[in-house]
Amino acid sequence: MNWLDKRPNVLILMSDEHSYRFMSFRERFGDGEPVRTPTLDGLAETGIYFDRAYTQMPLCTPARMCFMTGRSPSRCVALDNRSVLDPAFPTLPRHFASHGYATCLVGKMHFGGSLQYHGFQYRPYGDFGGSDPGHQPDPFSGERTAGMRGRTLDAGVTQIPEGMLQEQMVVRESLAFLREHEASRPDQPWLLCASFSRPHFPLTAPKRYFDRFWPEGVTRPKVERTGDAADHPMVRAVREGFLTDEVGDEEMMRARAGYFACVEYLDEVLGDFLACLERTGQLENTVIVYLTDHGEMAGEHGLWWKHTWHEASVRIPLIVHLPDHMRGEGVPSVRTDVALLIDVFPTLCALANIPIPEGLDGRDLGIDRGHGGDLSKAPGAAGEGPLLVSEALCNRWGEGNEFRIAVAGRYKYVGFRSAPELLFDLELDPLEQRNLAPDATGDAARALGTLREAVHGGFDWDEEIRTLYERANVLAEQYKKRSAASGPNQIQLPDGRLVEADDPLYRPRVVVNAVSEGFDDAPGGR
Repeated sequence: MNWLDKRPNVLILMSDEHSYRFMSFRERFGDGEPVRTPTLDGLAETGIYFDRAYTQMPLCTPARMCFMTGRSPSRCVALDNRSVLDPAFPTLPRHFASHGYATCLVGKMHFGGSLQYHGFQYRPYGDFGGSDPGHQPDPFSGERTAGMRGRTLDAGVTQIPEGMLQEQMVVRESLAFLREHEASRPDQPWLLCASFSRPHFPLTAPKRYFDRFWPEGVTRPKVERTGDAADHPMVRAVREGFLTDEVGDEEMMRARAGYFACVEYLDEVLGDFLACLERTGQLENTVIVYLTDHGEMAGEHGLWWKHTWHEASVRIPLIVHLPDHMRGEGVPSVRTDVALLIDVFPTLCALANIPIPEGLDGRDLGIDRGHGGDLSKAPGAAGEGPLLVSEALCNRWGEGNEFRIAVAGRYKYVGFRSAPELLFDLELDPLEQRNLAPDATGDAARALGTLREAVHGGFDWDEEIRTLYERANVLAEQYKKRSAASGPNQIQLPDGRLVEADDPLYRPRVVVNAVSEGFDDAPGGR
């Protein structure tokens, strides 16, 4: 029996804040960074790689809410990292569970409030409500720099023993779940989401990786603080909010080295994980998806982090790898049509031969089971459009800077509630230096009119935002956080109790100082 005769397993490998540039095979596209990612390269080069994939919102919780529901931010009430997902919405894991799948989440998902499962039947380890969702503060001692500046100033070698890093815990608990499932319910298909913190800050990694990039191996950003939009009101607000004007050149380069190192370390962890699963035969009937929630500016345009309209912030890596690809029989492909994070839900339903729920905004990407991507079925292909790809309706950067992004073919439009509009030709201007909107002519003028209508037509900004905040406040009040979790990650015991996974790091019970007084043969000992 091959995988076409029964429902496949689904393995979702999710990272956090991974810029599409940071995969080594992208260097052949001319816009990649010099990182080594053999695991992701292998999945992309033998599977289906979506070259133009976008997040629905460049911020953790909202993006994940959209991924889970297959809905746009305004439809699933995704405003900011405090947002609570309405349990009335069907979610990817809940839908698969209702069709006979065992569903499990291991690691970060940044759910808001008291609802921490949303259809996942098992969740042995993750961020159940800590103050730093899934991200282990590092350095873990009192040496951390307070506030926003610590994100770049503290970049370097991790102080956390490698076996206690969140990525290692995710792999171990994921393997444990799959082995137990195989032993007890071998005929039941499973959907596992293994969700990793890196390359999200803190920008720390094991020494072998950081030393490879600092101080000699790191490159400068693809684009500096230049271009027509360098002083756009929203860009100014982001620089002020994230304090990026205070980041000097050496600090920027060291932080970039940390980001490079985090990407390579994550790739190593993913490679170890997949090697274990391949050795035990658990990938023979498994669809593998690699994705992230949003990108990372990493110094581009003089900016860090996310929450902006730039390509490095909203464009994401997306890879789908089928069982036939694992056996070398599938047809690998690079898809150049636009794909969205919300498309993953209906696409996986189609691959699993289960019905797609009504009311989703995402669309099946038209991947033939057992083959590659069929471009003729794909929405948003080059030359088609327009397609609304991303939006941020939270006024974190000042009222008026809320935005929506639409693309059509080579053109990308950013419309704001009241700030100046932007139009870029991504084919001729991939680094978004020239804003065509003020004096667009020819094809650009036609695209501007079409995309402007897609963003603003029939959309009452004031009313939509007012309604969203009202709905978000009701959900936040109805599902207040109940967990007493105080650390980034918790372990769920068999009886259901949650215990802090990282207490040995942040609230240790020190038994002895091995170096100064514990053991005579310790380095520096007596």
